[in-house]
Order: sequence, then C-alpha cells, then structure tokens
Amino acid sequence: MSVAQVSSTHERLERAASVFDVQRVRRDFPILGTSVNGKPLVYLDNAATAQKPQAVIDAVSRYYANDNANIHRGVHYLSERATAAYEDVRRRAQVFLGAGEAREVVFVRGTTDAINLVAHSYVRPRLEAGDEVVISAMEHHSNIVPWQLACGERGARLRVVPMTQAGELMLDAYEELLNDRTKMVALGHISNALGTVNPIKEMVRTAKERGIPVLVDGAQAAPHLTIDVSDLGCDFYAVSGHKMFGPTGTGLLYGRAELLEAMSPYQGGGDMIETVSFERSTYARIPAKFEAGTPNIAGVVGLGAAIDYLLSIGRASIAKYESELLQYAVEAIGGVEGIRLVGTPRERAGVVSFLMEGIHPHDVGTIVDQEGVAIRTGHHCAQPVMDFYGIAATARASFAFYNTREEVDSLVTALGKTHELFG
Repeated sequence: MSVAQVSSTHERLERAASVFDVQRVRRDFPILGTSVNGKPLVYLDNAATAQKPQAVIDAVSRYYANDNANIHRGVHYLSERATAAYEDVRRRAQVFLGAGEAREVVFVRGTTDAINLVAHSYVRPRLEAGDEVVISAMEHHSNIVPWQLACGERGARLRVVPMTQAGELMLDAYEELLNDRTKMVALGHISNALGTVNPIKEMVRTAKERGIPVLVDGAQAAPHLTIDVSDLGCDFYAVSGHKMFGPTGTGLLYGRAELLEAMSPYQGGGDMIETVSFERSTYARIPAKFEAGTPNIAGVVGLGAAIDYLLSIGRASIAKYESELLQYAVEAIGGVEGIRLVGTPRERAGVVSFLMEGIHPHDVGTIVDQEGVAIRTGHHCAQPVMDFYGIAATARASFAFYNTREEVDSLVTALGKTHELFG
C-alpha cells in the first residue's frame, strides 16, 4: 500500500469514527474483564503501560500463524509477505506521526531506545568541551541519563529548564538558557509524573529560531494527542508502542531525513549494511542503517494494528472524552480527605499524582489494590521531580480512553477506605 493510500485510509477511519462509546471500546480489551480480589479490575496505570485491544493481540497471533519469516533478505513467499507487512507499518506510522517521508521513521524498542540512538549517533559526535544540552526539570530518566552520558564523555554541560510549583515550565528561563553553545534541546511532550502538557510547538520554534535541533519525548503524548511532527517543527520525535496500546518492545523514532543521513549507525550487524569486508563496511540507506539484526517483526505488525485501532476510535474523540474524564478525576481525587495533588498544571493529560497525609504512597497503592484498583506508586522514573517537591514518591492514577467515571469513583472509594484505615 502506498503512502497516499495509507493516508487516505487513515483519514477515512478517523472520519468514520462514531460518537465515542466507552462501553463498546471496553469490550475490545479482554483484560478489562479480569477480577482482582473478587472485584472488577480498575486499571489506572496506563502511563506505565496501556492494555491491548483484541485487534492487536490478533495481529501478532496471525503473523506468527500465517506469515512468520525473516524480512528483507529472503526471496521466498513467506519472507516477502513478512517484509511487506513490516514495511507497510512504516508507511502507516509515517502518516500517524505526520512525517514527510516513510524513510524518516525508524523502528526502535521504545522511547528510551530512540533517545539513546539520537544521543549516541547525532549529539555525542557533535559535542565539544563547553557545549550544552538543554532539557527540562520534569523529564523522565530516559530523557536525562543519555544526555548525561554524552555530556560527561565530551566535557559538555547539561542545562535544565526550571518549573513552577504548579508543574509548568518557565518559558522565559528556557529562552535565556539557549545560546550558541546549545547543541540540542530535548523535551517531554507530556510529563509522566505530573501530566503537564508542555507548549512544545512554541518551545520548538524558540529553539529553531536559534538553529538548535530539538528532540521531543512523545511517550506519554502518543496515546492522548494527535501528533504532527511537521506542524511541531521538531527534528526528532520518539514514541513507545506499549503506551499506545501496541506490543512491548516496539517504538518509533521520527528523524528529519538529512539528520538521519548524517548520523553514524547506532549498532552494527545484519541488515544495516550495504557491503562488508575485513577492511571496511558501508552502510544501508536510512532507516535500515539504524535497524541492525532481526527486528521485532511481530511486534511491529502489532504496532500497526494499534495505530489503526486508535484511528478507528478517532483521536479527536479520544481527546475530548479523556479531557472530560480527567477533569472529573482531578476534582474527585482532590476532594478526598487528606489528599494533596502534586502538580496543578493548567493543561494536563492522562495523569493525576497525589499524596495522602500521613500515609506512604506504597501503602496507598497496596491498599487500593485490595479493592481491585491498580495505580502506580514511587518516583515514576522522575526523581528530580520528586526532589523539586521535597518528596520521595507519589501515588499516580493514569487514564486511558477505556476508563470510566465509575472507575474513578471506585478509586475514590478505595482512597476513602485507606484514609479511614490509617486515620
């Protein structure tokens, strides 16, 4: 299928998306019928990983049952079928991300893998002593540690955009940090710890006016927002398949073609080469240059099914429903006795982090689990955020379009019981 055909199909899917029906959607996710401690599962840990619709499960199973073969190097029937399925997902991902060309989409293991690839292959060779990389105070560890490694090796400096107590980035301070020594800006689109939706388009424009490349960590954004990298103007954009209802161990890295072409391979091995001799090797064209070895073919096929599923629901419908659900959750959770919300950004998606007075978040999570409610507790791989607020951890409820107000009510009831137990 050509890119034009894929784009037309995606547009048709989103136009055909009917009025959002959460109960119909829930029937697509078999795990949501699970019972925990004799109670219906209330799954509110979507920022860690999202559940999978039957369409994704079936796509992976069908690949192994009907199409399983290694890709790109075979001339037999199954290999050609597997290769076609794999590359067709690249074209669908191109349209999903709003990339200009399919070759600008690299299949990776997830956002962490994508950021490490860019840090290793694009930024590190271009850093010199005294150069700087700018990140923000609310980044996930995956958008901190790779830059620390690159800066440490090259004698460069990591600079951090500060944030307010509300959990919003200080844009004036951000602009002041940018200078002729800044070699990369790397920002999260949505904070996994606070749910803050950052003004990425504005921040990208500010950097690009100074000729500074920008990477966006879109792990938390892809399940909730319509992503259009061409509109955002960023140079790199990374997403994780498992957070957008696809298989684990899959992800997408968008990179502008001219930047990907200028980068050295991240890993060496099969399928990323053009020629190999003992004297030297030459490398395949992008994106194959960055996809060494046998990839997670079945996972990529499943990721394609997840993309199609999201489009069949309709991203605008998802955003509207989730916005209303999240507002209900913020008010309901914030109204529980003893609860303090951590972060009160004006624009938020997917996440509510909170503390319960006198009760460790781990205890909160353990007790609500007895009521069948799954939330996340800890530092959420965002320890600098916890340090900023002077706390060790939070409890975090994170939402997807298959969650309901009744499930929010179940969490609130469980939190009330927790308060009573410790009060």
